[in-house]
Amino acid sequence: MVGALVLAGAAPVRAGDETFIEVTPNSAQAGTRVNLRASCDNVNDKQAEVTSEAFDRVFLRPENGFLTGSVTIPGDRPAGSYPVNLRCDNGNTDSTTLTVLNMEQPSKGPATGGGGTAGGTGSVLLLGGAGLVVATVVFGLVSSRRRAGTGS
Repeated sequence: MVGALVLAGAAPVRAGDETFIEVTPNSAQAGTRVNLRASCDNVNDKQAEVTSEAFDRVFLRPENGFLTGSVTIPGDRPAGSYPVNLRCDNGNTDSTTLTVLNMEQPSKGPATGGGGTAGGTGSVLLLGGAGLVVATVVFGLVSSRRRAGTGS
């Protein structure tokens, strides 16, 4: 009976009944865009400010009962975990963490070994082909002289 009374007193959670900030994805490569979604208790009809060293400052706008926005992490942002702070118009605050990844992009193809030996292999094939042509010409000349010599 006590459990029924406790459940009866609990109000269902609805959009705007609490203060929170979400970053999606919560781990992102520097230079990519992340989405922000927040709630400022029951004051989701006014914009809210979100600040972070990961992307400086952005204002979230009301949309479908929440506050939403997106921001691009600067490409030169160092890798690390950055707090993302929500400040609501009603004074409520919340924070979460955004992990910035800064994996350097390769400036050239992978070192598989084919690129360094391709020039040498091409030269060997070219010389081999030229040698084969010369051998064929010499063989043809020798064969034609033998035929000419046997006919006299």
